Amino acid sequence: MKHNSDFKFDLFLGKITEKEVADICNNSKVEVKDETAHSKRTGNVFIEFESRGKPSGIVTSQSDVYCFKITEGSYVFVETSKLKRLFKENYIKKGFVKGGDSNTSKGVLVPIIDLIY
Repeated sequence: MKHNSDFKFDLFLGKITEKEVADICNNSKVEVKDETAHSKRTGNVFIEFESRGKPSGIVTSQSDVYCFKITEGSYVFVETSKLKRLFKENYIKKGFVKGGDSNTSKGVLVPIIDLIY
């Protein structure tokens, strides 16, 4: 979008964005993941798909939106449909890693930057 220094226009866009965020928080099923332990160091989030030999995480999720806490005070919201696409792309490129409690889960590392763009 081209830069616009018109305050009224910026306010209009701000109100639209506020409504979008309110709709996500109020009308959507949101799955929240705290990634603060590793995301700053690795630049990735761990997208679980299996735990203790059973499907879990992204493949069983009923959420509309995922919310990742990246650092204290920083959150990234991403539609589950986009996250599933990123999960698949990264699984094909890089495979899976073990993680979770005692490494009993399998997941795919997705770069945080990909959640944003």
